[in-house]
Amino acid sequence: MTFEAFYLPAATGQRFCLFHQPEAHNARRGAVVYVHPFAEEMNKSRRMAALQARALALAGYAVLQIDLHGCGHSSGDFGDATWESWVEDIGLACVWLQQRSDAGLWLWGLRTGCLLACAAATRISQPSKLLLWQPVVSGKQFLQQFLRLKIAGEMLGGDTKGSKDLMDRLRDQLAQGVAVEIAGYLMSPALANGLERAELAPSARSSAQIEWMELSSKPDAGMSPLASTRLEKWKSLGLSARGTTVCGPAFWQTAEIAECPALLEASILAMSAGLST
Repeated sequence: MTFEAFYLPAATGQRFCLFHQPEAHNARRGAVVYVHPFAEEMNKSRRMAALQARALALAGYAVLQIDLHGCGHSSGDFGDATWESWVEDIGLACVWLQQRSDAGLWLWGLRTGCLLACAAATRISQPSKLLLWQPVVSGKQFLQQFLRLKIAGEMLGGDTKGSKDLMDRLRDQLAQGVAVEIAGYLMSPALANGLERAELAPSARSSAQIEWMELSSKPDAGMSPLASTRLEKWKSLGLSARGTTVCGPAFWQTAEIAECPALLEASILAMSAGLST
């Protein structure tokens, strides 16, 4: 396995990338683009993303990790990013990877990265497969939760207004085209609007295989009702969709950096299951 770090030219600056390439004698089983989650969840999950990328490369997959616009080591600040620029970055990563590998394409997303992966999949010329780690199904709901972080901070700081009034104020600020600072991240109205409209809605045309990986604190837990309902709906639409539950910590939000080795193994097993079909 070889490892390469580089900057990929983009319409606005450069995007930092990590490319994990299988050894020459290891047949390429797929080409994978990793789509990281939102804000601090990205930092919390870097360790798991790195471990999975290496494990996939050892298993015969070419893996490209990309820091999206305004994130990590890429050009721009978080406040410069838009939902559209992130989707375009994923497309750019796919083109780069497909120029170097003719193996089947996978988009591997974590949390809001799953929303972005689904959006990008509809713009790629060839069908791609989706590996979804604990996907966010509603961008609108996620945005609401993110805005509540700001509200909680202001209330702890002594703001006597109710949570509804504070939420309305944040919404008005975004509607007027003014960015909002939340938990150290400046979110532009364009990013908020794109996130709010995003839904986890893969299509049969763009998604050849979907593997939904869900974490649970209970070793014998099944898929959540939300996941089961979505998977059944997708199957009824003709999609090849399956769900897997793994026991492990919610590493994208734990206080300390956490690992879940079982998720690494289960993901590769789930991806490999479709090779013979």
